[in-house]
Amino acid sequence: MVEIKGVILKHVSFSPRPDNLFSAAAQASTLRRLRQRCHVTSAGLDVLAILGGFSLASSLRFGHPMASQAMTWVVALLPIFWIFNAPTYRAGVLQKWRSGIVPTFGSLLSSVLIVLFVSFTLKATDELSRLLLFYGVAASAALMVVLRAAFGRVTSLLFPDTAMTNILVVDSIEVAHPHGMQLLTLDRVPDMQLNDPFVLDQLARRLNGVDSVTVACPPERRTAWALALKGIDVRAQLIVPELDEIGIVGQHHVAGLSTVLISSGPMATRDRLLKRTIDLCIASVALVFFAPLMIVVACAIKLDSNGPALFQQHRVGLGNRLFSMLKFRSMRIETTDLSGNRSASRDDDRITRVGRFIRATSLDELPQLVNVLVGNMSIVGPRPHALGSLAGDELFWEVDVRYHHRHSCKPGLTGLAQVRGFRGATPRRDDLVNRLQADLEYLNGWSMWRDFMIMLSTMKVIVHRNAY
Repeated sequence: MVEIKGVILKHVSFSPRPDNLFSAAAQASTLRRLRQRCHVTSAGLDVLAILGGFSLASSLRFGHPMASQAMTWVVALLPIFWIFNAPTYRAGVLQKWRSGIVPTFGSLLSSVLIVLFVSFTLKATDELSRLLLFYGVAASAALMVVLRAAFGRVTSLLFPDTAMTNILVVDSIEVAHPHGMQLLTLDRVPDMQLNDPFVLDQLARRLNGVDSVTVACPPERRTAWALALKGIDVRAQLIVPELDEIGIVGQHHVAGLSTVLISSGPMATRDRLLKRTIDLCIASVALVFFAPLMIVVACAIKLDSNGPALFQQHRVGLGNRLFSMLKFRSMRIETTDLSGNRSASRDDDRITRVGRFIRATSLDELPQLVNVLVGNMSIVGPRPHALGSLAGDELFWEVDVRYHHRHSCKPGLTGLAQVRGFRGATPRRDDLVNRLQADLEYLNGWSMWRDFMIMLSTMKVIVHRNAY
């Protein structure tokens, strides 16, 4: 149990039958890992097809398989091909390999056209063998079909029914069990404190690895389920039979009934890979670069006051799951506020001499680079808040029902709210609303370019009048 704002919050159990409710989470995680390995294998086979196709073309054109021109084409084509072809590595292709052939051919031809355009611009086309290119593309395409067909037989055995984990949660009503979905029937779910981060953390962990969740429940419980699933990084929808009477264009059906999408799930695979790659590159380089400074700060903290140099605190992360965030300790150990009920103020008597300096210069945040490497955080994203943070006299999640929506992506070292100056104490409701509005704006308009711009803008606000 945890005490926040004088109220004891219990780790709520969602069902009297926990072995039934979301018991598929462990199997879903296993299935997702297997699916990811299959995607990597498919990508490797495509690379092998291009390498083998141009090797064969080189043998036909020049008499040996590793002519310099052939290798030049392979090196030039592969990165462009991967960028174009990444969306084809999806679950549906694992079950129906033929559905990925045409998009893959399109990616190959697009890659060839781009390389030809660049070569023409650089006036290097005269040095290229057109016959080698024709043979190479044809042989690569043929090998792709052969290798994908062979691997398709394997994946059809690995995923006989579906490569996705789709769950239908039936809460206190009767709905037909559709094929390809795991049915979880709940006689009655106790009323949930859906704005409680510990409740949401339990729900998120039981849904970890699941690809989509559809909830069938009485009308009076739809709002509660919608709020619970909004911030979880799972595609979620509610069954709303009343929509059948309206006839909405583009609506989806489950068990013959209309559904409404309430959560679109995580970012696209290509975007997540790109963002994670950039996070790893920046965090690893930054840790090496700042290592001497971090050692000096840690020593200064130890000399200035008793207690450990690092401070850990539970924060809400991706999908409403709790994680331990690292910071350099800036307060006296006997006055440390683990729940975060009391925000640091300009003349806070809990802050040490060294702590005041590292907070003003944001050096206390450097250990979060480790959180980025581990995968709990990203370089850019909504800042994770302490569980007991107050806006005026209300907990953050009590101020606005949209609060937990900000957890549909990883929290960040910096974010749009921070570069706009929304930092420091939150004595009024508006202080939280302004930050939340900026976080939701970031989520709705995410792009890698915006992340770079936020990183650059952060350099201007590392030292800020609200940083204390």
